[in-house]
Amino acid sequence: METKVVSRLSLLDRYLPAWIGLAMAAGLIAGRVVPNIKAAFDAVRIGTVSLPIAVGLLWMMYPVLAKVKYEEVPKAFREWRFISLALFVNWVVGPVLMFGLAWLFLRDLEHYRNGVILVGLARCIAMVLVWNMLAGGDAEKCAILVALNSLFQILTYSPYAYLLIGAANISMWAIAKSVFIFLGIPVIAGFATRTVLRRRRGDAWYDGVFMPKLGPTAMVGLLFTVVVMFAMQGDKIIANPLDIVRIALPLATFFFLVFGMTFFGAWLLRFRYPETVTLSFTAASNDFELAIAVAVATFGIASPEALATVVGPLVEVPVLLSLVYIALWLRPRLFRAA
Repeated sequence: METKVVSRLSLLDRYLPAWIGLAMAAGLIAGRVVPNIKAAFDAVRIGTVSLPIAVGLLWMMYPVLAKVKYEEVPKAFREWRFISLALFVNWVVGPVLMFGLAWLFLRDLEHYRNGVILVGLARCIAMVLVWNMLAGGDAEKCAILVALNSLFQILTYSPYAYLLIGAANISMWAIAKSVFIFLGIPVIAGFATRTVLRRRRGDAWYDGVFMPKLGPTAMVGLLFTVVVMFAMQGDKIIANPLDIVRIALPLATFFFLVFGMTFFGAWLLRFRYPETVTLSFTAASNDFELAIAVAVATFGIASPEALATVVGPLVEVPVLLSLVYIALWLRPRLFRAA
């Protein structure tokens, strides 16, 4: 079964932690070899973000949001019981749980704690489609949740971040501006791309030809950002390697805990296995691209907050893959009728 599941992942998805690890190493080397790299990237700026980094962050988000099936949102009104539970877990339980874990594990490391909270506030709109597919979830309902989460993030991310991180650390306007630039603009571009190209070429071409070519390019923006970040933070990381472990602990705990709570909660409420899987992976996954973009734009590319958000995908990918196997193992034991 393991070979079958892993083989269904694309090469990029399968080795995402490895690619990020290589990007980290490349950044550390670049920081040593090119000592003036920060000045080079800061030569042209958009607000608090250098132009090259801003372009990388925007491109990291755009392909993801061009994949979202916005047209599925009206169907949510026909699935009120499923959607109500999903929204409650995603936008009440998830953020509050990550907030609590961040304080539990990082009480003495405020900046890392803020970065972990930013990850918890960003609900998944990309990789969850992969985990849902591998575990045999409901594809249509997953598409609905992804579209809803995209819209809810625009409305709620800034107030949540302001509330949970605190006015003493950052203004709501600074967060709102970052969310508008690095989520709002890609949402508009993604929606326009999907609407125009589907109308001209059809769904089969868009989903089967165009997106498989556009989607993987988001990795370029992500890896570019990681390289620059670690080039600027190399000295701090080398001096405090255990910081990465401490950041990873609340993240890994969150993924396992929220998945288990949602999975068994949905089972007790007698949801079918595909719906249970979709609810669980949507709740456990995070939009690390948005968290990285907001942290970089709000706190700076060399900030501890930005570093904490990069640890997110390093932890999320292997943990969520293990949860795929756990879900498949539980299916015949808890859902015998299926």
